[in-house]
Amino acid sequence: MTPAALLPQGLADFARAARGRSVCLVRVLEARGSVPRGTDAALLVGAEDFAGTIGGGHLEYEAIAHARSLLRQAEEGSVAARTRRFALGPSLGQCCGGSVDLRFSVLADAGDVLPLLQGLEARPHQLWLYGAGHVARALVHVMLPLPFRIRWLDTRENVFPLPLPGQVETVHADDLAAEVADAAPGAMHLVMTHSHALDFDIVRAVLARGDAAYCGLIGSATKRVTFERRLRARGMAEASIESLMCPVGLPAVEGKLPGIIAVSVAAQLLLAAQAAEVRA
Repeated sequence: MTPAALLPQGLADFARAARGRSVCLVRVLEARGSVPRGTDAALLVGAEDFAGTIGGGHLEYEAIAHARSLLRQAEEGSVAARTRRFALGPSLGQCCGGSVDLRFSVLADAGDVLPLLQGLEARPHQLWLYGAGHVARALVHVMLPLPFRIRWLDTRENVFPLPLPGQVETVHADDLAAEVADAAPGAMHLVMTHSHALDFDIVRAVLARGDAAYCGLIGSATKRVTFERRLRARGMAEASIESLMCPVGLPAVEGKLPGIIAVSVAAQLLLAAQAAEVRA
């Protein structure tokens, strides 16, 4: 199995891959009290596999089992959508104390569920990721379950792992700094290419725009000092230079392995996204 095959699937990707097979869509219709997930949560359940989550635990185990029982019933004829209430107490081995109403809908073809998934996998934050090296690959893997759409850019051909889920768009371009102009205001930019010169050009283009929710540059404190000096020499405003995040990641998370860096940077991106929502 290749590393790309290990990437988790979202609901839409699962539905596309399962076209022609029956699936059961499980949605949280109503939530009361303390529950692991709200009405934005959903599962897609096949006979042997599933995607999504309604919060895990025994609730999810029971929901998957019930969905598969409906799929078996559907083999003998159509099964109407139905709602079932689950109390999150001792009977489920969960101490949340609330309850959820789950809606179970069996579809004969997984492809038919795609229109129903609108809004269930909202990904409001835009991340422009420059460079497809080891850290970038690890970061994309970590970011897939998070509410981000990723535009992944590199000057080199055949460097992106395939296949990739639908929330990741890959771009091969000769001039990555020029691509910055196409980003929407409020997008987040993370620069980690194979070239310091290219990194500088991209960072300069992002900071010159002045509307990024985050501009991060992988590298050391020494690299930051070098970039600061070069940006000042080219007339960049001090406030713009100070907004550059370098080194990237949470300082409390130590380690140089790509996976550790990826987790640290993903957490920082989430914090930046939440701060941008507060400002909006």
